[in-house]
Amino acid sequence: MDKITDFINNQYNALQVSATVADASDLFLDVDYSHFPILEQNVFLGSISKEDTDLFSGSDAINDHKYNLTRFFVRNDMNWFDVLEEFSKNHTNLLPVLDDKNNYLGFYELDDVLHFFNETTFVKEDGSTIVVEKETADFSFSQICQIVESNDAKILGVFISNNSATKTEITLKISQSNFNEIIQTFRRYNYTILSEHQEDAYLADLKDRSDYLNKYLNI
Repeated sequence: MDKITDFINNQYNALQVSATVADASDLFLDVDYSHFPILEQNVFLGSISKEDTDLFSGSDAINDHKYNLTRFFVRNDMNWFDVLEEFSKNHTNLLPVLDDKNNYLGFYELDDVLHFFNETTFVKEDGSTIVVEKETADFSFSQICQIVESNDAKILGVFISNNSATKTEITLKISQSNFNEIIQTFRRYNYTILSEHQEDAYLADLKDRSDYLNKYLNI
């Protein structure tokens, strides 16, 4: 599998701060980026947004608006999941990449990182996805692993998909083995099952009881 740094892109050179807003507008006509990196020599200053080029005068130098540049970026040693999180957090489809000395190396495109994600075990391997929730103070990854592995299954991927002061939501992809038993074990450990599963005997039993009760009440 490729490393995420293999996707650092230099197809388009970063714009220099001495360029005009019109130069940036012309670039955005050619490429479907939400932002584009701006440098002063090789020093990264930030990114100009496509929306800003519509607001500023085309004859202005980008330098006249350098305080409007957005300054998000990622490091070249960040893992793919953190990079994906930065795309989401900053509502962008392009992320500048800097090294540990703040040298500009290029940029990531969102489509490339999603392609990388699609090649990971979490997506590529056969398995089932389950979403569980528990009190933030009470859950632990070690307990989650123990629950899955005690039922002779393997975790193919796991991440926190939502988090608050009181509740934590965890998404897991697991090998398809004893799936119903895994669900019931999570419940015994006071996890709430947020995802729906045909294999969930507990919910199937509740549905049967509900159907029976409705039939009784309609007699």
